[in-house]
Amino acid sequence: MSSGSKVVLFVVNAPEFFLSHRLPLAIAAREQGFEVHVATAEGLGVEGILVQGFVHHVLPFARSGQNPFNEFNTLVQLIRLFHRIKPDLVHLITIKPVLYGGIAARITGIQSVVAAISGLGTVFIASSIPARLRRWLVIRLYRAALKQKRLAVIFQNPDDRDALLSLNALRPHQARMIRGSGVALLDYPFLPEPDGKPVVVMAARLLRDKGVVEFVEAARLLQQRGLPVDMRLIGSPDPGNPTTVSRQELDRWAAAKLVRLSGYRDDIAEQYAAANIVCLPSYREGLPKSLVEAAACGRAVVTTDVPGCRDAITPAETGLLVPVKDAVALADTIQSLIEQPERRRQMGLAGRALAERAYAIEMIVAQHMNIYRELLDR
Repeated sequence: MSSGSKVVLFVVNAPEFFLSHRLPLAIAAREQGFEVHVATAEGLGVEGILVQGFVHHVLPFARSGQNPFNEFNTLVQLIRLFHRIKPDLVHLITIKPVLYGGIAARITGIQSVVAAISGLGTVFIASSIPARLRRWLVIRLYRAALKQKRLAVIFQNPDDRDALLSLNALRPHQARMIRGSGVALLDYPFLPEPDGKPVVVMAARLLRDKGVVEFVEAARLLQQRGLPVDMRLIGSPDPGNPTTVSRQELDRWAAAKLVRLSGYRDDIAEQYAAANIVCLPSYREGLPKSLVEAAACGRAVVTTDVPGCRDAITPAETGLLVPVKDAVALADTIQSLIEQPERRRQMGLAGRALAERAYAIEMIVAQHMNIYRELLDR
């Protein structure tokens, strides 16, 4: 395929997510001759998109999504945008862009669609009556959005793929598997573990679904056991998310000196270099970037035995799995790795090898470019 002046449009909720997870892909598309457009909500990352020289479009994506009129307006704005710029290929990233963008692509006759399923969201694990109603609606939206002639749906773990296949939302030949968003290995060097009191780091948005409460409870248990450990929580609350941790909870944890609260940081490589163990007790993920970065930095991982998290490690080789929502098991497993420094070191070495083998950004970008060519040549 000679891409020439073909237009690719990335649609994603937040500009910050585009910059942190898809920027290398957009740069590669431009280098191959595409005219790159990016559509996101307003946010601090818009300037970063413009600095790259991409064409940016603002869409009214709402974080909570509780107002049906706002949601319908988002769909209408997507349809208008697709009509106006007539992209040759749209790459839809995260849940709302996939659902609304897929429907808009059908209405406007977009020829080639890539949908990136980076996790199905907590609606597929919640059990309340409102959650079941939302799940019923979301399933039907997936079926409508993914009914395209030239479609590739990229999954980060097999559980999400099998879930949508079982719901008849797509056909098997449309599914692709790419393990995460990749990592620039030179930016995440493998350095020896620090000496002194062991450090355990969790880096994530401060949401209950990320396992933040379990991490803090594990810190409480380890403190009660008299185990010398420095538990560090990196990230900030997300007021637009219904499962966010409140500022009052953070203040209580800080007052109790259970964890060290570092707030949002963009120097994760340095934070992991200063740690001995990386922890993510999430309830469900696509394939968490934090664990990919931990592997690149050569750090042993403790995470939950759930879709996405278990797929980011090689169990018992690069990290250990614990049951979801089990703070006692989390504390026990962290303690076992603190007490076995040589085992940690071997896991770190295996993690770096895994990152070099499966997560190098160059490999991830090449897989995406192959999908673009396949769709546009068809």
